[in-house]
Amino acid sequence: MKQEQGYRQKEFGQAVKRYVQTLDLKNNPELIARYKEAHSRPEMWSEIINGIRQVGILEMEIYILGNRLFMIVETPLDFDWTSAMTRLSALPRQQEWEDYVALFQDCASGSTSSGKWQLMERMFYLYE
Repeated sequence: MKQEQGYRQKEFGQAVKRYVQTLDLKNNPELIARYKEAHSRPEMWSEIINGIRQVGILEMEIYILGNRLFMIVETPLDFDWTSAMTRLSALPRQQEWEDYVALFQDCASGSTSSGKWQLMERMFYLYE
């Protein structure tokens, strides 16, 4: 299984910081499958990917276990989360995308990405 082999990380040639978020999907296997499909390379909206990069995000990954999602976001050290999320929410098609994926997410309709995804607190790390 790919999970047991691990996932290679991109190297940026600069120090980065990481944000980790979580969100639950509706606990419905059909909706979960559709959500995964919406995030596949052929189906992902190019405007959303471009917007993510435009606000300064270097890498974004989403992991799934059952209906629980974890998102890892890597950014430059000078990245400001609040201002970037404000800019992202105003970009073309962003709210349309949020409304679409809300069909699968366990959240209030009309929510922005920052209103749905909850930032997680790091409680342990190994490196010094």
